[in-house]
Amino acid sequence: MTKVLLCSDGSAYSQVCCEFGTWVLSKLPEAELEVLYVSDLRQYEFPLIADLSGSLGVQPYQSIISQLENLEETKATTLFDAARSVFTQAGQGDRVSTHHSTGLLVDTLRDFEKPYDFIMLGKRGQNSEFASEHIGSTIERVVRASSKPCMVTSRIFNPVKKVALAFDGGESCYKALSFVQTSALFKGVELHLLTVPEDQHEDLALKRLREAEDLLVQAGIKPVCQMLPGITEDVISSYVDESEIHMLLMGAYGHSRIRRLLIGSTTTEMIRRCHIPLMLFR
Repeated sequence: MTKVLLCSDGSAYSQVCCEFGTWVLSKLPEAELEVLYVSDLRQYEFPLIADLSGSLGVQPYQSIISQLENLEETKATTLFDAARSVFTQAGQGDRVSTHHSTGLLVDTLRDFEKPYDFIMLGKRGQNSEFASEHIGSTIERVVRASSKPCMVTSRIFNPVKKVALAFDGGESCYKALSFVQTSALFKGVELHLLTVPEDQHEDLALKRLREAEDLLVQAGIKPVCQMLPGITEDVISSYVDESEIHMLLMGAYGHSRIRRLLIGSTTTEMIRRCHIPLMLFR
């Protein structure tokens, strides 16, 4: 049985993530989904609270912490009710559970993600209206830290009918390829297999593309294959827009830290540029 973990913070993006969750459950009839909300531990260490603890004494400080905890419990209940309503309207309420934890999301996931097949979370969080081009550091930390595929959902829900897999022959791309081959999630979906040759190595890129195509054909999938010369971020994001792709699959943060420091991260740039969900594989 497939198990899916959906991370929510109660934002508009989280509600849209729940809509994508209904699509996932419709494609995977035997799957179960759990909605996770993590109360950020750092709010209890806010400087004002620390200052109050020194000036007011232990008892008032404990009272403030207790009030914050009660507020978080209320928030968790509210966002879980909102999430459940999305799944209930889709006739999937009995397949969804919830879990509230306190800590840091990345640390919680390290201990919590093991039984799940993949993780879902919105592209941006509660401050999305104030920084429209900023994806937030939480997304990057989660994707880097998680050992499971991460589906980063977009602002608007659209049914997923056309999917692109960006393939470079790396280990993470083969994981994505295997997922497509074996999961019913993309059954019946039009698949586009894309590759961008590096340093003019077109022969090698074409060979890898054909090998990936053969593996998909063996699994009963006939992809649309494209080799796109140019800068990876530019040509893939353009192809996604022009071909009206509904979801992009790709490897995540596959290069060394030094190389990412020098030339930036393709993964982060694709999350920022593409206004569709991305499914990222480590």
